[in-house]
Amino acid sequence: MSEPLIFNFDVDGNDFTSAGQASVQIKKNLRQLGLSPETIRRVSIAMYEGEINMVIHAGGGKAQVQVDEEKVTIILEDNGPGIKNIEQAMQEGYSTAPDAIRSLGFGAGMGLPNMKRYSDEMNIESEVGVGTKIVMKVFLQ
Repeated sequence: MSEPLIFNFDVDGNDFTSAGQASVQIKKNLRQLGLSPETIRRVSIAMYEGEINMVIHAGGGKAQVQVDEEKVTIILEDNGPGIKNIEQAMQEGYSTAPDAIRSLGFGAGMGLPNMKRYSDEMNIESEVGVGTKIVMKVFLQ
């Protein structure tokens, strides 16, 4: 695989029932490529957490997954409100999700920490009022 395989997804920010569809599809794609179950698990969890965050906080966004010989790269971009304090947002349990979202079982403040936990590298660029871009890498085993 000299050129990376690229998969693009739109994350609908208006529908919790569709949240997670991209992570389910990427799991199928990675299985077809023969990647290890552990790599697939890590990518799927990181991707799902990112999708949910985009639905809860940003009204949706775009996800791209690139697969090459060394790694899977997940790029999540939205035009939401941005993250005011990334360091604080990375703390387990910290959440800005509204009560209505929490009553649905989401917004426990584990999204960003889990994204970091299940990726080998994670970078967050965010500007308040503009949006957020998160790049995660999972190296192939």
